[in-house]
Amino acid sequence: MKQGKLIIVTGGGGFLGSAIVRKLAERGDRVRSVARNFYPDIDLPNVEQVKGDIADRESLVDACRGADAVIHAAARAGSWGDYRDYYRTNVTGTENVIEACRVNGVAALVHTSTPSVVIDGREICGSDESLPYSERHHSHYPATKALAEMAVLEAAKRGLPALILRPHVIWGPGDNHLVPRIVARARRIVRIGDGTNMVDTIYVDNAADAHIMAADRLMKDPSLSGGIYYICQNEPVKLWTLVNLILTWAGFAPVKKSLPLRAARAAAAVMEGAYRLLGIREEPLLTRYVVDELGTSHWFDVSAATRDLGFRPAVSMQEGLLRTEEWVRRVYAQQNYN
Repeated sequence: MKQGKLIIVTGGGGFLGSAIVRKLAERGDRVRSVARNFYPDIDLPNVEQVKGDIADRESLVDACRGADAVIHAAARAGSWGDYRDYYRTNVTGTENVIEACRVNGVAALVHTSTPSVVIDGREICGSDESLPYSERHHSHYPATKALAEMAVLEAAKRGLPALILRPHVIWGPGDNHLVPRIVARARRIVRIGDGTNMVDTIYVDNAADAHIMAADRLMKDPSLSGGIYYICQNEPVKLWTLVNLILTWAGFAPVKKSLPLRAARAAAAVMEGAYRLLGIREEPLLTRYVVDELGTSHWFDVSAATRDLGFRPAVSMQEGLLRTEEWVRRVYAQQNYN
């Protein structure tokens, strides 16, 4: 991608989206962020912020006029909520992004997805992109993200240059999902399983780099269209070691209580049923989706992203942890949660 091209980033105010916006702006591209609000963190000279809803097709088509590439990072995440809300953002929103790209003749669409579309409670150790979609999603998030992927793949078959990235467990300074959830539940958190399960993760700056590389490569080589790529550090870690690090940085004791995986799944199923029966909108302490994410191994073969996109994490696991520790201690530990 030559300098000065116009790149649209949906969800540009989010954790990943804002990192992508900043990196594009730093290298001289013109960036248009499409998000629900105005975000001071990306109020930069060559960044235009458009307040909008990706579920509104007409406004999205207008927002993408003149674009050379679109990076679609907007999504509704989480493990609990109304299916219609997830479908509206993750499926209808993606269909609208596809239409906006088609109408405006956009040369590259990079769609942000998630490895959760293939996670179903079984151990995943080194699998590549040939692993099929799960047949039994335990959350509306992966279910609708799988449908969104299918829409992108169909669009690619019909001629739209598009590819899919699956970053896994994005973390780093400014994280507004993983770290806050762990800290919020610090006094109630229970280890699922024996604590030996390994997972892939990705430092936020590396995830942003991957999206920009993908757009660059796809514009140069449209034959990559239709590709799916796992984006990870390529350094699987014990999930519960990472959780305990975050807790320690935030001023809490490491997790001491544990629950066997099978018992956790049973408890989660009961909780989900009870909440639905009683019409409770709040997320249960345990859901089957969260149990599978926290209690099983899921790490992937990232060689396809290295081969086709030239992706290699610029920030190592060690360096990323040092940066994140400094941020967590500054933001959380000083609040004296103990």
